[in-house]
Amino acid sequence: MRDERQVWLAQRQRRMREQPHRLIFLYETYVNTMMTRLRGRSRRGQRLRRRAPFGHWETHTFIAGLRCSELSAPWVIAGPITWLSLEVYIQTQLAPSLEKVT
Repeated sequence: MRDERQVWLAQRQRRMREQPHRLIFLYETYVNTMMTRLRGRSRRGQRLRRRAPFGHWETHTFIAGLRCSELSAPWVIAGPITWLSLEVYIQTQLAPSLEKVT
């Protein structure tokens, strides 16, 4: 472990600081339609009329690569993220957006 830490401090961390444009962080978040508010506010004397999905609770997941200058390879899937869907995302969305390093 000590040797790995030395490699991290001496080589990898320094390279990351010199070339931050090469770093990509994966960001994943979700929204569930069950989070929809069932009550709201309206002006006095007016009825609030809005629709909310009832009985069709679904989860939608958003995943993207965060770079220091941009958001790359955004992807939205219906349902929660699974290992299989993460592999599909990397192969079909993220990998094609990467540049070949010479």
